[in-house]
Amino acid sequence: MTSRRALITGITGQDGSYLAELLLEKGYDVHGMVRRSSNESFERIAHLRGRLELHQADLLDQASLVNLLRTVRPHELYNLAAQSFVPTSWLQPSLTGEFTALGVTRVLEAVRLADPEIRVYQASSSEMFGKVRESPQNEATPFYPRSPYGVAKVYGHWITVNYRESFGLFAVSGILFNHTSPRRGREFVTRKISEGVARIKLGLDDDIHFGNLDSRRDWGYAPEYVDAMWRMLQNSEPVDYVVGSGRYHTPRQFVELAFAHVGLDPADFVVERSREHLRPAEVDTLLADATKAREELGWVARTPFEEIVRVMVESDLEAQERLSGRRRGGKGTR
Repeated sequence: MTSRRALITGITGQDGSYLAELLLEKGYDVHGMVRRSSNESFERIAHLRGRLELHQADLLDQASLVNLLRTVRPHELYNLAAQSFVPTSWLQPSLTGEFTALGVTRVLEAVRLADPEIRVYQASSSEMFGKVRESPQNEATPFYPRSPYGVAKVYGHWITVNYRESFGLFAVSGILFNHTSPRRGREFVTRKISEGVARIKLGLDDDIHFGNLDSRRDWGYAPEYVDAMWRMLQNSEPVDYVVGSGRYHTPRQFVELAFAHVGLDPADFVVERSREHLRPAEVDTLLADATKAREELGWVARTPFEEIVRVMVESDLEAQERLSGRRRGGKGTR
């Protein structure tokens, strides 16, 4: 029996790398899309390079996407590629729109032209809820995005619905709430904390600067969230789902747990509300109601917040020890 083929855009990112692992474990033939001009590191998929195939194409280039689909002929396409860092979306709003909004249209149009039987997963985001109209947020909650990134994701979400209803594509959106891991980009707050604490513990840095430490986010563990993506494409009908833990925490709690893990007091090292780290328009609270995903997909978030913090800090401690040659002490090296 021929194995199923999957194509992942954004395969070099956190979610793309975990999804590639999951699909390989399930026996898929896995292909990934990378940009021709990309300077993105391949470190997250370095351990998989002999087990998957990478192809060059670009969300800004419609023809390259059509050619890619005709070459790979995937059964499933997971569109995870985007300009996904919210602060950057204010600095580069037009580029964010090109990748994160119009890029979705180009993917869907490529599917329509190359092979309408391909099942498509589109990565939507809890940032679409923004200035929330109700809490917790479910599939029926109105969107109110508060950043160019959130606005672009709303476009990507609705154009996916439009192609599904207009052309009969099996195209679904997963509205994933915040999820993190040791593979999270260093610019994101959770990784900034875990790596920053590791570097302070080893005496490599003196402090960490933050913007708002009191925003409330529904954080989960990324390897579990890619399983929800896969489950959505195994449905008999294309349906959108909210995916989250149903519990919120603050960056301040993440900071406190991270410093406690290494035996240090955050009050000695944290600089709060640094102006350059504040958003022009804040999103105060995001909290998922993932009842539908639990009941219809059998998916639930299982890893506790405290364990996520521990895993990330330990991973960054080990990485910084390797890079610096330093070793952690009992209560810290300071």
